[in-house]
Amino acid sequence: MNYLPVAIDSFEQYMSQINRFEPLDRETEAKLAWQYKKNNDLDAAQRLTCANLRFVVKIAYEYRAYGLKLIDLIQEGNIGLMMAIRKFDPARNIRLISYAVWWIRAYMHNYIMSSWSLVKIGTTQAQKKLFFKLRQTRDALKQLTTGDDSNNDTVEIAKQLNVSCEAVEEMSLRMSGRDSSLDMTITPDSDTNHIENLADQRCDQEQSLISLESDQLRNQSIHAALSALNEREQHIIAKRLLDDEPMTLQDLADHYGISKERVRQLEKRALEKLKEQLTQTHHLAENNLESSSCMF
Repeated sequence: MNYLPVAIDSFEQYMSQINRFEPLDRETEAKLAWQYKKNNDLDAAQRLTCANLRFVVKIAYEYRAYGLKLIDLIQEGNIGLMMAIRKFDPARNIRLISYAVWWIRAYMHNYIMSSWSLVKIGTTQAQKKLFFKLRQTRDALKQLTTGDDSNNDTVEIAKQLNVSCEAVEEMSLRMSGRDSSLDMTITPDSDTNHIENLADQRCDQEQSLISLESDQLRNQSIHAALSALNEREQHIIAKRLLDDEPMTLQDLADHYGISKERVRQLEKRALEKLKEQLTQTHHLAENNLESSSCMF
């Protein structure tokens, strides 16, 4: 269903286009709704859509304070309008716009929240309600009171919206800032970007070299320890501990034609040999390090 007007170059051009469509009276609207529902008459659906486009603009004006482009909000609302026409049941004997307003607002709400931050700030229905009611409730309270006690405001807003004070404070904090690109300059007259002030979390060259040498020494020790095992012990250790998909004791028992208990004993003995060999290698490395230190 694509009933939107032709490509929009500007808001003024869009308004001049939709002002050509006259509102429908109740009888005509019901007739067109039945034609679409019964016969999937796309011409009828298009007339219903075009006749209500101005109402979408009216709703979009209510959300101008969120700082998004009005024309983008209108386009989202138009999608909601088309969805409402698709779902509308003329047998309920109500005006289309009375039903469509919920779809229009829902699509605008989703667009606002997804555009507000890369991090989702409203994942539950209660949070979504708080997101859109918080500003409205706070402005209403400011008009009724002359004080500037933010703590009292938080308590009163929580009462008005039936949520906790912690939820109000958390949402206020989330709404206080918007996402910005790391490529943006810190100030308009600066040549420094935000990304240039981020700390480099990578290791420096000295730490990287130490880590590399430690890994190499560890691998050498393991290979040297494995070489002290006989062929069958090496195979059992490799299949039991080093493979991505380790074999079971029963698999190895079937492979060698021995009992599962015998394989377990061989594995235990091989691990004891490895531990002993690695301990000797570690002591040898420490002695070499001490000898090297004495030379200096």
